[in-house]
Amino acid sequence: MGAAYYVMAILGCGDAGASCQQVRVVEARYESFAACQAAYQAVLGASSDVDYPVIMAQCRPASRSMAAKEGRPRG
Repeated sequence: MGAAYYVMAILGCGDAGASCQQVRVVEARYESFAACQAAYQAVLGASSDVDYPVIMAQCRPASRSMAAKEGRPRG
């Protein structure tokens, strides 16, 4: 069985894109990996407040416990 839904994590990285750290997890929940990837550019554009030389986004499956706490998926 696959993930109940996906979330997008925003990562802040050094100049070379190395030593990345998770800065936040976007509130939106995506029902598929493809839906999460489709939102990638828009989410990065809205994350210009992150104080790192390089920012990246990463779609991740949400845990079952997270799904139970959050309720119905959105996105």
